[in-house]
This record gives sequence, C-alpha cells and structure tokens, in this order.
Amino acid sequence: MGLWGSLVSLRGLGPLDPGSNPGSPILIRKMTTKSKKTKSSGRFGVRYGKRPRDKLVSVEEKQKKKQVCPFCKREGAKRIKKGVWHCVKCDKKFASHAYYLN
Repeated sequence: MGLWGSLVSLRGLGPLDPGSNPGSPILIRKMTTKSKKTKSSGRFGVRYGKRPRDKLVSVEEKQKKKQVCPFCKREGAKRIKKGVWHCVKCDKKFASHAYYLN
C-alpha cells in the first residue's frame, strides 16, 4: 500500500474498500474558528500567554479610540504615530504620551 496507505485508512468508501461497511458515512471534521473574545490579540493565536495578550488588548483599545484634546478639551485627538497626536476639532498637532492621553 505504500507509506500513506499504512498511515491513513479511509473507511466507508464502499465495495472498493474490503474492510469497510458499504453504507457507513464518512465523517469530515471542520477546523474551529476563533472566538470573538480574543479581540485584537487573536492574531497571535495561542502564543505568549493570556495575560500579555489581555494587556495588549487593553492598550490597543485605549490608543485607537479618540482622546480628550488638551487644548480644546473636546474628544477629538487621534494618535498618528508613537507620541504624535492630532486633534480633528481644533486641527492641532502635538506631541504627548506614546499610547494614550491622560
């Protein structure tokens, strides 16, 4: 039978397979999908552990939402890159904290 024939036996193929029941169905298993609770850290899969991935999710959620601008005191400052912010309300660009404004 060869290498694969000895490792994998396909049952339920009908009268061509001597050791099978001709009427037995073939069961195909589907791969599981990611659950929604992984959020943005789902891209790492099972690597790095749960705590570091949860910390990463909390930091990324804070840095991606709009923050309160220190100049106009309205919620409109978005992070452009690390430490650089831009307020869409008063159109100011400023440097401050790296990930989120306090």
